[in-house]
Amino acid sequence: MISLEDCIALCGLTRAEVDAIAEHEHIPEIAAAILARYMTSRPGGFEDIRRMIVEDIRLALDQGRDTHAAELVSALRHLLFVHPELATQADIQRR
Repeated sequence: MISLEDCIALCGLTRAEVDAIAEHEHIPEIAAAILARYMTSRPGGFEDIRRMIVEDIRLALDQGRDTHAAELVSALRHLLFVHPELATQADIQRR
């Protein structure tokens, strides 16, 4: 039987990145891992994942959930480290 960890490994993202997709899309983690696999295989998919995480950071900050926002920032930093081409000028200025 394939586990959640197997699905996350197959999609090429970290657990935190998959969790961010699950949160953004309001779907279970396993479905988010499958969606992540699809997204990472198509043009613009990584950019869409970056956008999802940024939107969720803003929402968490607006709701006063600073600890969760920090967790999402960590996921975003990892995504940008692995895929530096995703960094926008605004992201670069904040570093």
